[in-house]
Amino acid sequence: MSEPRTITDPADPRLADYTGLTDVELRRRREPAEGLFIAEGEKVVRRALAAGYRMRSMLLTPKWLDVMADVIAEADAPVHVVEPALAEAVTGYHVHRGALASMERQPLPDAAELLAGARRVAVLEGLVDHTNLGAIFRSAAALGMDAVLLSPDCADPLYRRAVKVSMGAVFAVPYARLDPWPDALDTVRAAGFELLALTPAETAVDLAVLAPHRLLKAALMLGAEGDGLTRRALAAADQAVRIPMAHGVDSLNVGAAAAVAFYAVTATP
Repeated sequence: MSEPRTITDPADPRLADYTGLTDVELRRRREPAEGLFIAEGEKVVRRALAAGYRMRSMLLTPKWLDVMADVIAEADAPVHVVEPALAEAVTGYHVHRGALASMERQPLPDAAELLAGARRVAVLEGLVDHTNLGAIFRSAAALGMDAVLLSPDCADPLYRRAVKVSMGAVFAVPYARLDPWPDALDTVRAAGFELLALTPAETAVDLAVLAPHRLLKAALMLGAEGDGLTRRALAAADQAVRIPMAHGVDSLNVGAAAAVAFYAVTATP
């Protein structure tokens, strides 16, 4: 058990992992380089620990000591207690959830390793919006997708915002990077997957007509909000598929489209 220690100086080096959490560019560079990520909120911290991530330290405001008492009792890392104003001074925002933990990253698995035991995977290209990425991971977990594969330019699933939006689902769905892109899509096809590219193009096949739930192995490809999949990614796919729109709507948000497509590919007829 770690004995909680109160800290009153925002410049205390023990709080270094938590400084400038709202500086996206800084955190994007720093967190992977230092092998850490930040879990925010009681549920997310608990899910990270349950998934086997090791805690580096925990930052709590006083009222969260009782709520997190069992976690503290099991912790083998420092537990820092700070007043809400000091937490805001360190992190750069009002930490209304009151519980943060700095966690150690784990090595990413090889894409081929993930594909070996999977039947339904999502392949994401150029997803740089952490909110959309987190939403997609949450849907992937809820709807039974086996894995998520990311192009090299996709955002970090362990960035605080993505983890928060996913409600910790990024810990439940294994993921890997596909590099080089899009040539590494050959790895997916070689594992027996049919590559289905989501696009609003009228020439694409209606998902319901294709009946993707009947495919032995299916990989759903989704592109960034607005631009969608690049021409090179579309060209690498086996089939372009679309979700039919009504009332003059041209397309769905990529997070919503992913949820619909995940259901279509995993639903039992």
